[in-house]
Amino acid sequence: MAPTDHGTSPAPPTGPFAAYVVERQGDGISAGVRQLTMKDLPDQPVTVRVDWSSVNYKDGMVATPGNRVARTSPLIPGVDLVGTVVDVADPDADVAVGDEVVVHGYGLGISQHGAFAQYARVPGHWVVPLPPGLSPRRAALIGTAGFTAALSLARLERMGLAPGAGPVLVTGASGGVGSMSVALLAARGYDVVASTGKAAEHAYLAGLGATEVIGRDDLDGASERVLAPERWAGAIDCVGGTTLRAVLRSLRYGAAVAASGLTGGSTLESTVYPFIVRGVSLLGIDSVETPIDERRHVWQRLGSAFPSEALDAAADGEIGLDGLDDALATISRGGVRGRILVRPGA
Repeated sequence: MAPTDHGTSPAPPTGPFAAYVVERQGDGISAGVRQLTMKDLPDQPVTVRVDWSSVNYKDGMVATPGNRVARTSPLIPGVDLVGTVVDVADPDADVAVGDEVVVHGYGLGISQHGAFAQYARVPGHWVVPLPPGLSPRRAALIGTAGFTAALSLARLERMGLAPGAGPVLVTGASGGVGSMSVALLAARGYDVVASTGKAAEHAYLAGLGATEVIGRDDLDGASERVLAPERWAGAIDCVGGTTLRAVLRSLRYGAAVAASGLTGGSTLESTVYPFIVRGVSLLGIDSVETPIDERRHVWQRLGSAFPSEALDAAADGEIGLDGLDDALATISRGGVRGRILVRPGA
């Protein structure tokens, strides 16, 4: 693990620190920055100073009244973090004070306090070493979104997808996972077709490496037929619902789609024809419970997977904890392009 360069070992705070807390109040939600102490954090062995986090769609869901995502209240949201270990209570943990680490998934920001705070406490088996050569800020830009994109591509390649096979579709391409998927596929030499419902984002997606950008309505051709013409050698779907149905109908023979999104709906209405006539595969991508060994392996590959210019292009601003109200509302209504970084200590 890469040590920090602070001169002296970091230490947990002895006084209050800032955290963004969401709490259910009847049918509504109370949210805002509060002052907490270390005793408010879960009793877990690894204490991390949170240097960076990012805003993800699930964070927006947690802050929405009536949501079924948050498993506890009050809750500090934030499903991914990049930070510095400041205390280790477990002598058998394979992490040391001063190590820079990445933590995301599992129960972070959902069933236990997450990343939108200056400090977090997590189990040792949730911790991923910061890959060599990857700065904490760039790791935060990749975050859960980039990890999900990488996991999607890895599963597609196991099914036989390779550069030169033909166009690969990315739906919901201007969002976090979509943006990272476009950039990752382009960097690997794929012919990327980006689909978005936002006409203003075409230049942005071309800048990430998309060779073609199409509208959401361009997907479901020949809708009166059981199957659409074969178009895609593979696909990463970040939307779900009717969009995923359209993708399945238009995959080439033997192709696969990696599905991780449900912003377009959680219900899939499809015939069996794509599966039994064209032999296509639907791959479910779960970045939450990915085993830690696979998680660490994927992150080692991510250290050099994204071109710097693509990560810079995907950055949609940096905020402190006091900017989360607006950012969470924006991502909930689909108004975020790429990645919003959070600096809890700013």
